[in-house]
Amino acid sequence: MQVKSRHHLRGDEIDAIVEAIEAGLGVTVEGDAFEEVEFKDSDWEVVLVDGEPLVAFFDDEPFLTVKGANAFPPEHNVVTVDAGAVSFVSDGANVMRPGITEADDSIDEGELVAIAEETHGKVLAIGRAEVDGDDMVGDSGRVIESIHHVGDELYQFSV
Repeated sequence: MQVKSRHHLRGDEIDAIVEAIEAGLGVTVEGDAFEEVEFKDSDWEVVLVDGEPLVAFFDDEPFLTVKGANAFPPEHNVVTVDAGAVSFVSDGANVMRPGITEADDSIDEGELVAIAEETHGKVLAIGRAEVDGDDMVGDSGRVIESIHHVGDELYQFSV
């Protein structure tokens, strides 16, 4: 991904992003410099926090990237997958019920979620819930659409 432009965000823009992430994930993103990055060859909207791509906009909604969720572990909207699902989720596969060991009951259908592995709690992907959190654990069916994962363009991006 080639950078088209970079500019520092105003205080009110930073506040709006930080507040949205606090409301959705229960964590405070902290940093000295917040910069928005626009790309020549991608539609990703990314915010660098102290030079790291820790926040992205998914359908105009600010949310932590995989790197951001590992730097600021979320307290809400987390779905945990078992060891058998790790390789699939890391490759960008959508998440199926049998791979889920735990899901935050407060997740509503359509919300963004962080997908973490159960052994170390590391976030592997960001997705959009296709069902409510209390309906995610089960025997069959797709429940999360993957939209960003370890190893994709956004994850590999660095300045």
